[in-house]
This record gives sequence, C-alpha cells and structure tokens, in this order.
Amino acid sequence: MTTKNNTNRIIDPEKVTAERLNGYAALFGCIALVGAYATTGQIIPGFV
Repeated sequence: MTTKNNTNRIIDPEKVTAERLNGYAALFGCIALVGAYATTGQIIPGFV
C-alpha cells in the first residue's frame, strides 16, 4: 500500500485570508447572538 505525500501542496494566500475572514464573521455572529439573547431573552428579536 502506498501513501501520497502532500508536501508539495500550495494554498493560495487569498484563500487563507478569505477563510480567516469568514471565521471572524462567524465568530462575530455568534457573539451578536449571545448578546441579543442576553439583552432581550429571544434568539431572534422581533419574532415570537
């Protein structure tokens, strides 16, 4: 059985930046969700 060596793989710096930005946006959304729940007691303020 042979194994592949992935040491020659090059990742675009733009993709790394985009994924990091996406992670920051997701983290900001989670913090906003917790803040909205803490202040209003509703997951989605304005509904129910």
